[in-house]
Order: sequence, then C-alpha cells, then structure tokens
Amino acid sequence: HLLREISNAPRKSPVQIMEDMSWEQFSAINIRAPELPGVTADMGEVRVYPYGGAFAHVIGYVAKVNKSDLRPTGPNSDPILLNPGFRIGRQGVEQAFDLDLRGKPGAQKVEVDANGHEVSTDPAGDIKAIPGKEIVLTLDADVQNRAMEVFGDESGAAVMMDCRNGDILCMFSGPSFDANRFVRGLTVAEYRALATYDHKPLFNKALTATYPPGSTFKTMVALAALENGYDPRTVHVCNKVWFWGGRPWHCDEAHGAQDLKGAIATSCDIYFYQCALAVGPDKIAKVARAFGLGQIFDIGIPGQKAGLVPDTAYKRRTFPKDPVWHPGETPSMGIGQSYLHLNPLQLCVQAARLGNGRKALHPRLVQSIGGVAQPSGAAFGDLPCANEHIDFIRNAMVAVTTTGTGRAFGDLGLGDVRMAGKTGTAQGHSYHGGTGVHDRNGAWALRDHSWFIAFAPTDVPRYAMSVLVEHGGFGATSAAPRAREIMRVALLKDPEIRARVEKPMPMPQIPAGPGSGDVVPDLPAEPVDPNATVGTGTPT
Repeated sequence: HLLREISNAPRKSPVQIMEDMSWEQFSAINIRAPELPGVTADMGEVRVYPYGGAFAHVIGYVAKVNKSDLRPTGPNSDPILLNPGFRIGRQGVEQAFDLDLRGKPGAQKVEVDANGHEVSTDPAGDIKAIPGKEIVLTLDADVQNRAMEVFGDESGAAVMMDCRNGDILCMFSGPSFDANRFVRGLTVAEYRALATYDHKPLFNKALTATYPPGSTFKTMVALAALENGYDPRTVHVCNKVWFWGGRPWHCDEAHGAQDLKGAIATSCDIYFYQCALAVGPDKIAKVARAFGLGQIFDIGIPGQKAGLVPDTAYKRRTFPKDPVWHPGETPSMGIGQSYLHLNPLQLCVQAARLGNGRKALHPRLVQSIGGVAQPSGAAFGDLPCANEHIDFIRNAMVAVTTTGTGRAFGDLGLGDVRMAGKTGTAQGHSYHGGTGVHDRNGAWALRDHSWFIAFAPTDVPRYAMSVLVEHGGFGATSAAPRAREIMRVALLKDPEIRARVEKPMPMPQIPAGPGSGDVVPDLPAEPVDPNATVGTGTPT
C-alpha cells in the first residue's frame, strides 16, 4: 500500500508513511534527521468529531484524497490536495460544503538547496491563507445523543423538527459508526465488518432508505376524505375481517362500530379500507404530497430518496401492460401499504405540518454559512387544506395517545405537557408463504417495521418527529417509547416549556389544633442561648 502511494505521488511531493506518532517516536525521528535523508517528522492537523457516532451520517467525515478526487482544473486542482495530511469531505455536510469549509491555503516563499533543505525565507513573498467558512447547523447535540442512546443496537432513524420554523433538531440514523475512524483510515477488516452487517450502519436511513409508512398514513387518508366532503360521523363496523372484492381483508382487532376519529385513535384497518375507497387514490395522493410525502427537500446535504406516493398516473406510466388502477389496490393504500414507500424525513415533515396546522414548513438543517443566515422553513406559504380539517386530525392524534394505540406514551411525565401521535406498523414482507411475520414474532429480517409520528405539546405544538425502528414490530412496541424519550429531552431544554413544568408547589396548610389558635405566636423577649441547658437535664 505504501509503495503504491509513493509510486503514484507526483515528483517531489511528500508521502506520509506514519501518523498519530507518540512524542517519543516524534523525538527519535528528529534526533536522527541527519541519518534519514528525505525523511521529516512534522506537526499536522486532524479533524476530530466529539460525537463521532451520533452525527456520523449527517455531518459525514473527511478522508484522504484519492486519484478520482484530483482534477486538472478547478478547486480540486489545488496543490494543497497533494499534501499527505490533507483530507477531503465525504458524506453529509463535510461533502456538501467541502469547498466552503476548506478555504484557501496559503504559502511561504522559501529558498532550498539541492537536497530540499531550507536555506532562507522571503516573508514578503508569502501568500496569506483564507480560512474556511463556519457552517452552523440547527441540530441539538443533546437531542441527537439521546436518540443514539435510546436506539442502542436497533436499526432505524429519528428525525425531529421545530413546528414553528422547520429547524431540524435531530437527524439520527442507527446503528451508526465512529467518524473518527474514517479520518485515520479503516483497515480492510473494519470496513468489511461495517459493509456486511445486516443492520447497515453505513446507510443513512433518515434520508436514503424508504419504507411503507403503515398506519401513520391514515392521517393523510382521513384528511383527504374530509377535504372531499366525507362526513366524519360515518360509521363502519369492524369485526376483525371484512369481505370485499371476493377476498377477506383483515384487522388486528374487532373494534366494533367506529366513526372517523375513533378509527384513527384505534388504527382500525377495516375502517380505512372503506374510507380510502370512498376517496380514491388521486385525491389521497394530492393531500399526501401537500404534506411533504414523496418529496425531496433542499436541506444542503445529498442522499435523499423521494420514495413514492402512487396515483393512477403512476400506474399508467410504470405498468404499460397493466395501466389500470384496480379497485383492489386502493384499500392497501388506505392503510399505508400498496406502492407507498417514504423516508423518515418526509414523515417528520408531515408531522410538523400537522403540528403547525397552517404553514407548509420545509426542513432546515443549515442555519448559517459563513455568518449568513439561511431562509427559515416557514417561508413557503400556507397548507392547502381547511383549518378545521387539519384541527380534526390533530385532535384525533391526541386521542391516539389518550385512549388509542399510543395511550401509554401521551403522558411525558412533564405535568400537563402531553404528546399527540400516530402509531404505524408496516409490512416488510408479505405474510403469505412464510416470507414475513407480524410484529416481532420471528427472524429479524422478516418482521414488520415500527413507526411513530408525533408532536408536542398537544395544545401549542413546538416539536414534531418521526421514529422508525426497522423490523421493530408494532409502532407501540418499539418506535413510540423511543419517541417519548427523545421528545422529553427537547421539551426540557425549551425554557418556556420547562417553566410551565416547574410550577412552584403551593404552601402547605397547617391544620389548626386545640389551643393553637390561628394567630402568629409572639417573638421571645430575649434571645435564647442554643447551648444553654434546659432544666436539670444534659445537652443532647
């Protein structure tokens, strides 16, 4: 490897043969410098990531320059790239803003002899370096680190946004990796272990991975229904199975007779099969896209996958041999399955727009570049839905965490500050033929995906989030409890919410007893000596 680097290096360019030397090694090289022509020990710089695992996917890392990075012209033709200690941005913010962060290298004008030893300097000929720009992100280190803690070894993602301005406070993908190891360079064995692990630690699941949204999508089906004249008092009866189109359609429980709000709270599949049929795929897709689903957002870093919100035009475009949207495809769409697949960032945008209730918020990750503030995520207009219909969905999400499938997670342990949400369980595989298992009842790779979207506080939403636990089973099993813990950190860091939680306790009431009266006793006429004895006893 070292010989290859030496042979590939341009003539007269130094090649790094060792790094992270101890002071003893550094001293030994310098002492023996006359005996080692062409070898020098020098001080260098290295990028250090204090929270290497929590931020690895979003911030990325820097790594050594390779041949493919070099260009004959442009910024990547700069001779600084040939310096053996130079690193270039890979993945995330480091890659997207590499040139901004890099700045412009300076130079010193020196005279050297035939052996390359410095003879004299010419400060007048020096070129001043231009420092790189400071990139400030909206992420909150405490929230991000808490997400990493609660995920542990699980695979998935958590994204949190401010409901008022779209700022992203958390964008975690797990399991993660230590970005500092990439700066120094991984061994072949280390990289192979990361690349072959079935939980895919190198994959940014917050942006790049897409999944069926499961029952979290029922909020969009319900909103589309309301926007198109559906009466929320409409009742459907769930007996755990519903026969339609020559086949049975199933639900996890027999929920009985329910209206729209109750069906959202209990996440009744049979209700939403029929609700989706009443609305149709095109109207559902239109509302879903208005809430950020199936979209790519300009957050400054690469890697987003748009996923898919299907409609009849998609079917015609993609399946020329069978271009018709069949009625039997609509019920599956009604419960967040079918052709639907979305990423956790989009589900967070959906939750944030519901939490805001009025603005079509866009996520913002980069707060400022070189001191220049980036546009707020609230500057993108209003939501194209009636206020009363959005409020209906918000109230139904409160019911989810009060009496419904997420009732164990509405209480955050923060007084009257509660969380609203919607659980989701998405099939990773078909249950037929032993290729998939419901909840967490079998092999990890065959289980359902666990979703939870939420906003809090329920009365004046500040923060919204989506949590995905890959193959985690029911939404209430894996995603919801993690969302609760992450949300608590954000709320406790908010000064206004904390003041609301930390209310002063009322003064205790002293019961009136016999002879106590209800008057304040007189002060003693003379000070009492605390060391004096009382009666004939001894001090204790």
